[in-house]
Amino acid sequence: MGLGAADDAAVYRLDEERALIVTTDFFTPIVDDPYDYGAIAAANSLSDVYAMGGEPFLALNIAALPPQLPPEFLAEILRGGAEKAREAGVIIAGGHTVQDKEPKYGLVAVGLVHPEHLLTKGGLCPGDALVLTKPLGTGIITTAFKGDRADPAHLAAAVASMKALNRTAARLAGEFTLRAATDITGFGFLGHAWEMVQASGVGMRLRFAAFPFLEGARPYAREWLFPGGSHNNRAFYGPHVSFAPGIAEEEEMLLFDAQTSGGLFLAVPGDKLSRFLSRAAELGQPAWAVGEVTGPGDEIEVL
Repeated sequence: MGLGAADDAAVYRLDEERALIVTTDFFTPIVDDPYDYGAIAAANSLSDVYAMGGEPFLALNIAALPPQLPPEFLAEILRGGAEKAREAGVIIAGGHTVQDKEPKYGLVAVGLVHPEHLLTKGGLCPGDALVLTKPLGTGIITTAFKGDRADPAHLAAAVASMKALNRTAARLAGEFTLRAATDITGFGFLGHAWEMVQASGVGMRLRFAAFPFLEGARPYAREWLFPGGSHNNRAFYGPHVSFAPGIAEEEEMLLFDAQTSGGLFLAVPGDKLSRFLSRAAELGQPAWAVGEVTGPGDEIEVL
């Protein structure tokens, strides 16, 4: 996997048993607390390894830090990233920093996967059920926070969601030998769904009522507090999506909302769905069946 496929990471086969997954991601702060910022950025970076079905084991820091920022803030960003990496069983073995006007932090992440267990965006098959493993709404909630409009409890729940690793969801995908997945980040749910549709040559039928949303996301949507990235997503991916007449415009926008460190979006063969959801419940892994893959085509339908 490389430049020829729009997947979540590069993959290099080492031998018949092992393939190396390599990815990188970093971004500017979306919360005020430096520790939470570092932890969210690290979880987000590691997520692309999980989205490919792998287990991360090694990482490097990438940081751009303003020289006027108090040293204890810098230390907390790096501590947040280091402790999240340790939770994932990942060693941070160095990295690189530069000075910049605005903080930026993330990781280069390296993982391993058995070549036969690789998850890709192009593995959808008609009849597959579509499962989401984290609720949506981090984009609009963090934007409401930046405008001093967010309830602290709503922000705390969004931070907890963004800090949560996708490790259990990835392992569950491997246990059920799934073939198709991505993670939900900056292109919003429908942007990443479209990438899978395009790569697989199939369509999707989604049920809006089945989608999980973080508490606060829907009220903030009614106030139209979406970030600029969500509007960009709608402009770019909107032509590929049709909505049922009863879905309000702000509800449509929630599916375009730019996410940070979102969940995995998995395709589960229809005959495995019940067992998959039961096993997820046993492991304490949230999972919502939100639709299914339809026949050949390139359309996403939201009912």
